[in-house]
Amino acid sequence: MQVVRRGDDGPVVSEIRDKLGRLGLLSARLDSAGYDQAVEHAVREFQQDRGLRVDGVVGPETYRALDEARWQLGDRSLSYAVNHPYVGDDVAALQQRLLEMGFDPGRCDGRFGPQTEEALREFQRNVGLLTDGILGPTTLAALQRLRRTVTGGSASERREEEKLLRGSIAPAGRRVVLDPGHGGDDLGACAHDLAESDVAYDLATRIEGRLGALGIDTLLTRGPDSAPDDEDRARFANDTGADLLVSLHTDAALSAGPNGVATYYYGATLRGRHVRSVVGERLATLIQRELVARTDLLDCRTHPKAWTLLRLTRMPAVRVDAGYVTAAGDARRLADPEFRDTVAEAVVAAIQRLFLPEDRDIPTGQFRMPALTG
Repeated sequence: MQVVRRGDDGPVVSEIRDKLGRLGLLSARLDSAGYDQAVEHAVREFQQDRGLRVDGVVGPETYRALDEARWQLGDRSLSYAVNHPYVGDDVAALQQRLLEMGFDPGRCDGRFGPQTEEALREFQRNVGLLTDGILGPTTLAALQRLRRTVTGGSASERREEEKLLRGSIAPAGRRVVLDPGHGGDDLGACAHDLAESDVAYDLATRIEGRLGALGIDTLLTRGPDSAPDDEDRARFANDTGADLLVSLHTDAALSAGPNGVATYYYGATLRGRHVRSVVGERLATLIQRELVARTDLLDCRTHPKAWTLLRLTRMPAVRVDAGYVTAAGDARRLADPEFRDTVAEAVVAAIQRLFLPEDRDIPTGQFRMPALTG
């Protein structure tokens, strides 16, 4: 779709205004029908809540999220459709209700997939309904009639933690997918003789070698000349049954001022209910700490986001923006092979620490490969 921003007008803007109004983010005004300051402010508020890039511009991702936000549980019948899955806040509400009653639909991502269908079938079996995997009026009534049975925190977060701890504390045998951002004709951010796609791929190969030395099975989402979209990257990671995904990027800005490193994990607010990947948040925090401890990059902290790749992966996933290519200082560091080695070792250290119990954790910045490969 077209990108819509402040100053635009037309049917798409009217649709956006209507959706923002239904969400209670924009009051109806007879004196305005265009994309004005009030619409931009409402879009920014919506983007902030939903874990999107906050720019006040409605591009494909923000438009998709606005469309999904209009659905409430009970507005439509829900079922698993392979080619065109149901996506929306009603699906997220269904997933949350199933989790609260002890069923496992997977991550509360608002996407009706096979795991959500199986959890719904299991619920139907338990309450004596036809096990067709369809949320129709009868199943909805049973769902709303029953009370929450799982207490003591978020059921989805506990399940994710349990899955992580189910294996050995040793990293050997784990599977990690590395995702070098962009690729092929899509160079990403470019400045100071650096292309984001090249930096990301180089970092991925350096991390791949170090993870291999620890016995970790490592896969890359792309080669040096390919550029799959985020849905294809997520599908690849899901099909491999990976334990983790780490997406590698650099950042850019219109001015030379912004600089530093930031990490991101899946998290969003859906109709007042905050959902997140607790293991993803922990890994993002560990990577951020290791990078800040080992380099002089500015600490831009960790942040929850609902970007497509973070949302659609079934395993904990993080994105690392390892500096700004538009900042002279960051670019000079990123061009240095020794600095890239330092970044690679920081990411590997964080992955190693993620699988260790608290009493065996390694202090930030003190991971050294030789000490852990013997």
